[in-house]
Amino acid sequence: MQFHLNGFKPGDPDISEPAEHAAGPRADALPGEVDILIVGSGPTGLTLATQLAAFPDLKTCIVEQKPGPLRLGQADGIACRTVEMFEAFDFSQRVLKEAYWVNETSFWKPDDTQRDRIVRSGRIQDTEDGLSEFPHVILNQARVHDFYLDVMRNAPSRLEPHYARRLLDLAVAESPAGGAPTHPVTARFERTDPGHEGQVETVRARFAVGCDGAHSAVRKSLGRALHGESANQAWGVMDVLAVTDFPDIRIKSAIHSASEGSVLIIPREGGYLVRLYIELDKLNENERVASRQITSDRLIAAAQRILRPYTLDVKEVAWWSVYEIGQRLCDKFDDVPEQEEHARLPRVFIAGDACHTHSPKAGQGMNVSMQDGFNLGWKLAAVLRGQSTPQILHTYSKERQTVAKELIDFDREFAKMFSAAPKDPSRDDSEGIDPAEFQRYFVKQGRFTAGTETRYYPSVISAEPTHQELARGFVIGMRFHSAPVIRLADAKPMHLGHTVKADGRWRVFAFADAADPAAPSSAIGELCRFLAESTHSPIRKYTPAGADADAVIDVRAVFQQGHRALALEAMPALLQPRKGRHGLIDYEKMFCPDLKSGPDIFDLRGIDRRRGCVVIVRPDQYVAHVLPLDAHAELAGFFDGFMVEAV
Repeated sequence: MQFHLNGFKPGDPDISEPAEHAAGPRADALPGEVDILIVGSGPTGLTLATQLAAFPDLKTCIVEQKPGPLRLGQADGIACRTVEMFEAFDFSQRVLKEAYWVNETSFWKPDDTQRDRIVRSGRIQDTEDGLSEFPHVILNQARVHDFYLDVMRNAPSRLEPHYARRLLDLAVAESPAGGAPTHPVTARFERTDPGHEGQVETVRARFAVGCDGAHSAVRKSLGRALHGESANQAWGVMDVLAVTDFPDIRIKSAIHSASEGSVLIIPREGGYLVRLYIELDKLNENERVASRQITSDRLIAAAQRILRPYTLDVKEVAWWSVYEIGQRLCDKFDDVPEQEEHARLPRVFIAGDACHTHSPKAGQGMNVSMQDGFNLGWKLAAVLRGQSTPQILHTYSKERQTVAKELIDFDREFAKMFSAAPKDPSRDDSEGIDPAEFQRYFVKQGRFTAGTETRYYPSVISAEPTHQELARGFVIGMRFHSAPVIRLADAKPMHLGHTVKADGRWRVFAFADAADPAAPSSAIGELCRFLAESTHSPIRKYTPAGADADAVIDVRAVFQQGHRALALEAMPALLQPRKGRHGLIDYEKMFCPDLKSGPDIFDLRGIDRRRGCVVIVRPDQYVAHVLPLDAHAELAGFFDGFMVEAV
């Protein structure tokens, strides 16, 4: 973390100076005009809002129907990839300190000789080695909200949700003959808080995003709908404090009984609380789960039957619910029909449960939804700040709908296998699933559930893999897979990926060849000269006058030599930029392999040692391009494809 750039400032460095429009006390009423209107303050809306709050020149408004912040959340699973994202927002350590870490998963099946009893059939590592520097964890959704809200309050925008507002309607103005309106989106809200009931407020926005859940009013205003089917299977879920002799109560456990159904056990944070997903009866065609009048006592009784011969004495139920398994997807995640994309730009977007729903057992819903917000946030900011062409906004629906479709396909198969009865090995004609097969499927899909298999296909901001062989471990379209390094200036061990913060900047990582990087003819030196001096340099073209050299594109270098073998003062000037009002030198742009504590990053990520390479990383931590060090024209051409020349 860097601070004191523009003068010494005591106190908490996480608290930024407020933007001019956020310096005074916040008005109770909604603002009349904003740049971005966010409807809904669930995890999707808060991810988006937290990203946008970092930009003091943008006016963002987030509106929530509930009367106040969430106190007890339903979602709890946090994938490895999501913790990587939390690191970009600087609260990953708070999550890791408080959360339950899912280290292993156990599998239970009916005893072959006593089918009314369960026995452990296997136990595996939950996440494969090297998949991420962060674990899979469990934490109440409300606490995730708290962390986002803290970052928002301390950001330059001092952003906080406006609660107790119900969206009445939302409309997008047609472009008049004289040109498009500056704030074409109009939304009306009805206040529901005491003393203001029935008051209607109107907000005009340049863009709007519906993060308002499965029954999204924003989605309905666009005339879009969720399409899919239900599996006619009811499940109960409950968070309990219980006394039990089941030995794996503090390990994630998938349990299949012979005839009583299945249970998924998810230990919760705090050492005592546990979540139970409990299979209930099949629903009839077109039957709703509400008609069954299911009680918490019924859920407990079902769990007790499934766990036999073990006992379960529930002392307290913190929360419980029932749900139907169903997978539904919206045909598009913005307001522009596909056939009109060449002529229109999207003004309204939907994200999270507003455009995709699925069962909660795989623990993907909150994670995929937050990634929706992260994907969209930096794109909106780049367009509004005049850094990128508006055409990049079309990539949001294309990229995230593909991910949502993959999730729904996985969830359908996972739910089917989990609900299937286990095979009886004593009967050749027994139907159902082989417990060993279920365990193999779980292992096979481990990368998907960790969130690390997301891949964005070629577009204006994601290149073709023409030079992928130069960095086989940094796959174009997939997340930038962090690895340990040593910072050259101060010998600090750290993770390279943790330098990619949620600040809207692009990163250019230059992995040097084996030559001396201080040599005038080195490839890294030539690259730095091109970026610093050429009229074709994207840094020179797209960085506003008077801004720091890394304000838009942040260039960092990773050398092959050990950190004690290089002379800091001999490195290219571009990698030691002068910044801020005092012209202070930034010493945090150069790194070396961590040869002391682990594998060399060049080996870990399959980087060509002879040639080196350039890895371009998007603001949302996804690899956009891999290029040779000397491919200066290709590097410039990539950014020329979507960026707007600075004034």
